[in-house]
Amino acid sequence: MTTFVDRVELHVAAGNGGHGCASVHREKFKPLGGPDGGNGGRGGDVILTVDQSVTTLLDYHHSPHRKATNGKPGEGGNRAGKDGQDLVLPVPDGTVVLDGAGNVLADLVGHGTSYIAAQGGRGGLGNAALASARRKAPGFALLGVPGDLGDIVLELKTVADVALVGYPSAGKSSLISVLSAAKPKIADYPFTTLVPNLGVVTAGSTVYTIADVPGLIPGASQGKGLGLEFLRHVERCSVLVHVLDTATLESDRDPVSDLDIIEEELRQYGGLDNRPRIVVLNKTDIPDGKDLAELVRPDLEARGYRVFEVSAVAHLGLRELSFALGELIAQSRAAKPKEEATRIVIRPKAVDDAGFTVTQEDDRLFRVRGEKPERWVRQTDFNNDEAVGYLADRLNRLGVEQELMKAGARSGDGVAIGPEDNAVVFDWEPSMMSGAEMLGRRGEDHRFEEPRPAAQRRRDREAERDESLREYGDFDPFEE
Repeated sequence: MTTFVDRVELHVAAGNGGHGCASVHREKFKPLGGPDGGNGGRGGDVILTVDQSVTTLLDYHHSPHRKATNGKPGEGGNRAGKDGQDLVLPVPDGTVVLDGAGNVLADLVGHGTSYIAAQGGRGGLGNAALASARRKAPGFALLGVPGDLGDIVLELKTVADVALVGYPSAGKSSLISVLSAAKPKIADYPFTTLVPNLGVVTAGSTVYTIADVPGLIPGASQGKGLGLEFLRHVERCSVLVHVLDTATLESDRDPVSDLDIIEEELRQYGGLDNRPRIVVLNKTDIPDGKDLAELVRPDLEARGYRVFEVSAVAHLGLRELSFALGELIAQSRAAKPKEEATRIVIRPKAVDDAGFTVTQEDDRLFRVRGEKPERWVRQTDFNNDEAVGYLADRLNRLGVEQELMKAGARSGDGVAIGPEDNAVVFDWEPSMMSGAEMLGRRGEDHRFEEPRPAAQRRRDREAERDESLREYGDFDPFEE
């Protein structure tokens, strides 16, 4: 059974915003109490938060679909809908958030670091919030905005100070088991370690973490063996320790060639050239291993490496190694720049930034893109003429109509608001009026050729009444 997962694809969906309410206050002796529809609640966010108690992405491997709750719709009596509850997903320290194309969205390091993976939709305004001096009793409300929906990739990069790298069965697991309290699986066959192991080492006043990275082989940087799967776990380490086997039974291997092969794989992987290296010649408790260590040590030291002869089984040379690693870690920590408080960066909008763009795609189609126009379209109830007229007023005030004229749009041309896969297309009829004076009865807008059936039936009844009054001869068009 899989117990360690360091890469998952997560399908996240934020909550949708609740719809606003269109309601009129009704009370005895107050037949026209005014609009009292409440606003819809905000949809919940999907938030990734670093939790030190979490060490693997196993939960998301088994349950990759995560969704926050929706906001509740508004109600009459100026009662706003309840906001959706945020969904907080704990992730291990060192988790990197990527999009589907592999672009880094966030690097979560440090307890409590958070990232909003999916933004909840805002709630729609009720007709009480839409009331104004010109529109005192709106017969419509705005719809809630759908929450963000998408796929992200979570990659775990182990946060450790020291990384033990080397061939399979070089003794890395044995070394970490005696340097720390970690208890990794140890056996006499290759690829015993299938997951990175972490241990805490105390060397004097320095406390650091050490990671045992699964064995590397030639071609690991291209995906052979387990190397490519776990090489990213050494990216955050300050010191690399080459664990070389001096008692290998393979005739075509020796410590120097093993070092050259592993260094070549690290070079091809990239980003690790500036890390200090230490060479550990392991298994020197075996006579042949001791002789081979003494033979290759001068060559390794001539290359500039600090060399330590140790035996994880006999506990030889471990104290000197742990203190040497502690010294390098202390130097690395002292050389790091002092952490400063997070600066709040304010980026004001440019003076000439209208917030939207108008592009002509063919002779009779123009596309409008922008955060505000697209959100306003999603919030509009197209079954209500008054709501559509309100949308036309907003677009006009934003300057969309003026930009369409500059782009060469004519009456009857198609205008698409939104992306190609999810756009609202309508025939454009230019109008320089504000729109409020064009509103007739409640729920009607004279800019539409086909009114609602209820409004048409009401007009028919009024026409029949006027005709009957004319037949009786007592019709006075100037009578109130």
